[in-house]
Amino acid sequence: MRGALKKFGVGLLFATTMLVGAASAQDVQLMNGVVPRPGDDRKTELDQFKKDGPWKIGMSHFGVNANTWTVQMAHEAEAAAKLDPRIGQFILLDANISQAKQVADIEDLIAQKVDAIIVTPLTPTSADAGIEKAVAAGIPVIVHTGLTGTDKYTVDIQGGGEHFGKVMGDFLVKKLGGKGNIWVLRGLPAHPEDINRYKGLQEALKGTDIKIVAEDAGKWQYDTGKQVCETFYLNNPEVDGIWSSGADMTRACMDVFQQYGAKIPPITGEGNNGFFGKWIETGIDSIAPEYGPEQGAAGVRAAEALLEGKQLYKRYVYEPDGWDIEMAKKHYRPDLSANVWFPTSLSEADLQKYYGKN
Repeated sequence: MRGALKKFGVGLLFATTMLVGAASAQDVQLMNGVVPRPGDDRKTELDQFKKDGPWKIGMSHFGVNANTWTVQMAHEAEAAAKLDPRIGQFILLDANISQAKQVADIEDLIAQKVDAIIVTPLTPTSADAGIEKAVAAGIPVIVHTGLTGTDKYTVDIQGGGEHFGKVMGDFLVKKLGGKGNIWVLRGLPAHPEDINRYKGLQEALKGTDIKIVAEDAGKWQYDTGKQVCETFYLNNPEVDGIWSSGADMTRACMDVFQQYGAKIPPITGEGNNGFFGKWIETGIDSIAPEYGPEQGAAGVRAAEALLEGKQLYKRYVYEPDGWDIEMAKKHYRPDLSANVWFPTSLSEADLQKYYGKN
């Protein structure tokens, strides 16, 4: 009996160990809404990149000042790095919307012998060579906020640009009854996120009688978006709906219509405090797909997990449902500026430091 129990105990221990090992990648929480990409079970190995601290982690950011979202994404990454005492140095290099600079930045991080590299690509090819070189040197690479041509990265966390664009497109299709004319404000030309959001819109419009009658790049910026929207309005103010690839441009378009005393048509938004305020104030028809700048922190958390020796999936996806006006009301912060984005993992102290009105 004792022998049978002993064998049972060993078997139970083995089974438990196997279950823990199998679940380890699933147990790592990178960010709410970020889940393993369905259909791709590839994982890193346990202890594959395990290393004692202090760690030196590098980040190649495609353009910190591209817009208010990219600024906050950098803040989120830096804040997450400060929370872990094992990170002795966090090096954030800004490519400033330059492909050549991003190539040089990744080379620089490799030369500095960092323990992990986080990359947000400017274009689908701008970081490929550097990623492959870093991985070949044994440095784990985490990619997020932009696709790559290579799949040699260690971990990929993508905010589902096509899903984002389709959520907005589906909203307009439903709101317009599948017919009508729309304006399209796109993001930064050639950026993977802009390309994929637009693909999502095209997918949503298939089989409908909705026509794009005006389209231009607002570059995800308020000022550029306002110029684009005002040009559209002055050319022909008759429009049934607006697909805006980013909330700063949405706010700009709303301001154009209000400036001319016109009714704001159904328009797509995003999780931005300034947009939330105008949405609540006007009560317009809109939707806010979720694309939190906390992805910057998720990249840092992935690097920490790998250096701890934890197992991660190779590919993650971030495709939550869109927010309605009730969700906007729950998150809106009148004490913060228009430039803060949600969801966020920034502390209250950091929110007040970067975005407080007082």
